[in-house]
Amino acid sequence: MAWIYLTIAGVFEVVWATFMKMSAGFHQPVYTVLTVMGMIISFGCLAMATHRLPMSMAYPIWTGIGAVGSVIVGVSFFGDRLSPLTWGFVALLLISIIGIKLTSH
Repeated sequence: MAWIYLTIAGVFEVVWATFMKMSAGFHQPVYTVLTVMGMIISFGCLAMATHRLPMSMAYPIWTGIGAVGSVIVGVSFFGDRLSPLTWGFVALLLISIIGIKLTSH
């Protein structure tokens, strides 16, 4: 169940980061509220995940899901453009997330 919480926490990290962008510096009240709600869910699920998983594993996976997910959202919905080299580093980040999961006890 801890891995499910960690996955949900990572997804909601992407959600709150996306809504924070859409809040225009917290000037759009609806998106500001959605940002805070996303943060609460993300941090709450991370807290539940770290109850069973080591922090040294859970935290980097959580931030990695958020980082890779935010890149995908930025490119897909906000028109962000990344160089091929940047995409290579995003791929390395994804490989690192998977590696941490596979090599942790």
